[in-house]
Amino acid sequence: MRELLLIRHGQASFGAEDYDQLSPSGEQQSRLLGEWFATTGARPDEVAMGPRVRHRDTATLCLDAAGLALKPMVLPGLDEVDHHELLARLRPELSAPGALRAAMSQTDDPHRAFQRLFTAALARWVSGEYDADYTRSWSEFRAEVLATLHLLADSPGDTLWAFTSGGPISVIVGALLGTPEAQAFQLSWPLVNTGVTRLRLGSRGPVLVTYNAWPHLERAGESALVTLR
Repeated sequence: MRELLLIRHGQASFGAEDYDQLSPSGEQQSRLLGEWFATTGARPDEVAMGPRVRHRDTATLCLDAAGLALKPMVLPGLDEVDHHELLARLRPELSAPGALRAAMSQTDDPHRAFQRLFTAALARWVSGEYDADYTRSWSEFRAEVLATLHLLADSPGDTLWAFTSGGPISVIVGALLGTPEAQAFQLSWPLVNTGVTRLRLGSRGPVLVTYNAWPHLERAGESALVTLR
């Protein structure tokens, strides 16, 4: 049975000047995933990853912990949405360097405030009413993600791992489940850092088997390692 594992990156550095860095927890999550793969005997024939630093570092730490000397191929279709652009189109005043961080720091709950803001920015983008405002429209983003899914599904390997972000995972899972496009990103909110979504790659196309599993974090027994951003 051929399969594709979609692996969300480890926890990034929310609130830092550069979000695209793994936090210490993100590094630990990535190593724990690799150690869990090693104990289960899991070994991929091919590994892919998105172009972000957090994708690369998650893959590197995971593969090293699993004892695997594989070089991942970089696929742009595994990249996350450009949250900076989406937020700037909704709230232009947040486009200045440090403006978003400063605005969130003034709220009682920066994580919740960011979630509300980002949800509104996504809704504007996904609506299709403002496509001319964006470097890449929602429909273009979705098409590239799904084209990458088919590229991976058509590869010769029996077992593939893809290190990516919540956006591409939610697009893929939403397409396989027939979720309305406007609601696709609702599937991204529960995604745990380094959570694993498993697809079966059959003759009739990809099929969702499991969504957002984190046995490696459960085994560690530390609830603080189960993070969503």
